[in-house]
Amino acid sequence: MDLRNRISSHYQNGQEIYLRNISIDCVIFGFHENELKVLLLHTLYSNLWALPGGFILKEEHMDDAADRILLDRTGLDNIYLQQFHVFSKPERSTKEINQKFLKNLGLELEESWMFERFVTVGYNALVDFNKVKKLESDIFSSKCEWFNIDSLPDMHLDHQEIINTALEKMQLDLNYHPIGYNLLPEKFTMPELQKLYETVLNKKLDRRNFQRKIIGAKILKRLEETKKGVAHKAPHYYKFDLKNYQTALKVGLGFDL
Repeated sequence: MDLRNRISSHYQNGQEIYLRNISIDCVIFGFHENELKVLLLHTLYSNLWALPGGFILKEEHMDDAADRILLDRTGLDNIYLQQFHVFSKPERSTKEINQKFLKNLGLELEESWMFERFVTVGYNALVDFNKVKKLESDIFSSKCEWFNIDSLPDMHLDHQEIINTALEKMQLDLNYHPIGYNLLPEKFTMPELQKLYETVLNKKLDRRNFQRKIIGAKILKRLEETKKGVAHKAPHYYKFDLKNYQTALKVGLGFDL
């Protein structure tokens, strides 16, 4: 089956297997060496960049749908996704817009379930993008790439707004839940942890205040080993206390950065 027929079959048969009027979009942030990026797909139907997204099967849990969609569209698996917002502006996806997209694929439909109003549920995650060794595009896209959060390309529909909202939610969550595990080496210095928080928050933090609050949260274990080859006083290495870290994920940290 050629590409056009595969896409045509997906759109025409979708109403039999998918829930109508609701979709999912995944915002996957990537951090590595003080860079924050987001994962995007280059669409064949709009020639713009978009978030990995898709539809929910009629008998499928929404969380399972998010995992499946991310795997199908990018090849990413075993990512801890969290639901963060519902996007429901009436004008976000209209019949005219979707007819234009289908026409770009060589499909002209007067009526389709795709032309109805859609709300989309946003899911987000933060991963170490350097550990993602292979990304895949699907039948709806030509590329799957990481983009720096400060230099995003032209975006499909309201996906720029979705990314902005996901970033705001992640920044707000830093006041309640820790980050760093699986993003930093097994042992790291306090300045390295602070730089992670500063990169995500996009602001400078007071060194003493940050250290006092993080140590007070009891999610770190200080090691006797210090970092070698630094010009000033050698900082100690730390590692996460995994038990306390997991507890903090559940009950929160309770401080404002």
